[in-house]
Amino acid sequence: MVVQEITNILEELAPLANAEDFDNVGLLVGNPTTEVTSILVTLDTLENVVDEAIAKKCNLIVSFHPIIFSGLKKLTGKNYVERVVLKAIQNNIAIYSMHTALDNVPNGVNGKICEVLELTNTQILIPKKNTVKKLTTYIPKNSADKLRTALFNAGAGNIGNYRNCSFTVNGLGSYLPGDNTNPTIGTKGELHFEEETQINVTYIAANEKKILSTLFKNHPYEEVAYEISTLENRNQNLGMGMVGMLQNPMKEVDFLNLLKKKMNISSIRHSKLLKKEVQKIAVLGGSGAFAISAAKSVNADVFITADLKYHQFYEAENKLIIADIGHYESEQYTKNLLVDYLTKKIPNFAVRLSESETNPIKYF
Repeated sequence: MVVQEITNILEELAPLANAEDFDNVGLLVGNPTTEVTSILVTLDTLENVVDEAIAKKCNLIVSFHPIIFSGLKKLTGKNYVERVVLKAIQNNIAIYSMHTALDNVPNGVNGKICEVLELTNTQILIPKKNTVKKLTTYIPKNSADKLRTALFNAGAGNIGNYRNCSFTVNGLGSYLPGDNTNPTIGTKGELHFEEETQINVTYIAANEKKILSTLFKNHPYEEVAYEISTLENRNQNLGMGMVGMLQNPMKEVDFLNLLKKKMNISSIRHSKLLKKEVQKIAVLGGSGAFAISAAKSVNADVFITADLKYHQFYEAENKLIIADIGHYESEQYTKNLLVDYLTKKIPNFAVRLSESETNPIKYF
């Protein structure tokens, strides 16, 4: 398999279109046509990870965090980012990053935390805006059912947990084919009227290429008229963070001890305990201070995240417990998620879990 084939599989799990605008995801280093010997999966791509890839004869590193985040103007090896990129290029190793594309899918980073904590009835904490689109097209009435079914099969017509949603209106269309046309219906130079159906279907922005390809493939007209608009609906199956339920309510201290055990951590920075049982848990791996208000709005008892500043703990306002478990610690199982996913998708291919230490924070 070549690099592009592997990344296509990864984008089935986490389409790059789902990443945040500020992010830098996708193939950061390497040629997409390079044949892959084996894959090394890591949370961060550091020099020791590249060394591990060389030792294990892996020429594709799949990393959660992007090693290149802002623009590189030089490659002189003056800092750790440039040294990583140089070493990867010198050893013909490709680097692919997923980051917020994987944060925003329900079976990604936060879904994995929920799985580790055995939470049930999980939902997206902050549904992503501007990702639901609407396609409107016009087609001869007798071809409408075929096109509508094809669009459904391509993934269109999904709103929340509803499938095969559409709206149709019948009307009369007109067109006059010019000299350089080859009309499927009608005659050059003659005004034609056709009973047509207007079809409206929703789709997720990440699927746009597939939806439009299906439209053109299944539409009989030489020139296809269509419109695309963005809806205000929030995508309930896409977004940052998740919220779920413990199977049974627990005392606060008991839950914090469970959290330490499940996430394999020695300490937790947390806001004031409220002397009540907890059951509804919100999670957001990595830097999640921006989601404190969202966790409160869904009446979570505990919000688990990382990288909180001193004053941000005040935002708990005696409504929930904020638990900072550390950035690396909150995302540590992400690489296991990716290894499991790739192993299932390509079982006869070598996918290795990185053993390199990449957590920059130490505890005394």
